[in-house]
Amino acid sequence: MSDAAELPAYFKLADPTGTAKLLGWTLDRADEDAGTVEVSFLATTDFTNPVGNVQGGILAAMLDDTLGPAVVVKSRGTVFAPTIQMNLHFLRPVTPGRIRAEARCIQLGKTIAYIEGTLFDAKGEVAVRATSTARVVRVEDLR
Repeated sequence: MSDAAELPAYFKLADPTGTAKLLGWTLDRADEDAGTVEVSFLATTDFTNPVGNVQGGILAAMLDDTLGPAVVVKSRGTVFAPTIQMNLHFLRPVTPGRIRAEARCIQLGKTIAYIEGTLFDAKGEVAVRATSTARVVRVEDLR
């Protein structure tokens, strides 16, 4: 398991996307052999609905920005993983603050990847669970 000081080089070379910057995305851990990542986000009050909880679409975006990197890590930076389908189970409301998410690439095939993830609220409680399929696109084909 890599910690923030020794993350895979392919993450160090890429500039964070606008979405990642907006969500306060930080890759905290990556395990290439297991195909797992741990990511943290900073949910601000700008992300809340009228009752003060982080809006579900924002939580979905956070999980999407965790699930895809699990595929990148499992492939050791050789593939990109655009989401085909994602199922979410919202288990509890999430308030603004530091949010953590974990994802694991369950299976990496030639054309499809299967991923699962969990988002934890600022108290460390499970707030959202996700499963996803993604298309496997070789990075060399993007150039």
